[in-house]
Amino acid sequence: MEDREKKRLQTLHGYRLLDTPPEPEFDDVVRRAAERFGTPIALMSLVDADRQWFKAKVGLDVDETPRSVAFCAYAIQGDDVMVVEDARDDERFSRNPLVLDDPSIRFYAGAPVTAEGGDKLGTICIIDRRPRHDFSEADREALTKLAAEVSRMLGSAKEMARTG
Repeated sequence: MEDREKKRLQTLHGYRLLDTPPEPEFDDVVRRAAERFGTPIALMSLVDADRQWFKAKVGLDVDETPRSVAFCAYAIQGDDVMVVEDARDDERFSRNPLVLDDPSIRFYAGAPVTAEGGDKLGTICIIDRRPRHDFSEADREALTKLAAEVSRMLGSAKEMARTG
């Protein structure tokens, strides 16, 4: 495992969020994402070493998936919103079980959730079961703002835990 990934995982684990109960403020952001973009699924993912775990979710009945099939594991590698207009046409995902089977992902857009030091912990993402070719620059900005909101919330939560 490379040093950057080790540091990212240390940062993620330092927040002590994995496997914690739902929290209304995170649930609210995910609900607003689903409403704003009209998608059946919206998630706040945290990408761990071998899995992605969902701190908040709308429209999905699982709490985690293996990292090996996680779209969000790709999304945290960049600084910008990652958009997959049709997963069946994307060689990274066309054979992915999350595309071929339930939840039948076709469209994905994810914006990185970033820790204070810049480590990308996970994403705010939206998912549709149909391809979408209409994700605009304004949509990218709106999703980025939601991810930034969650990043600020994480910073506040960590500060409260430190001073608590």
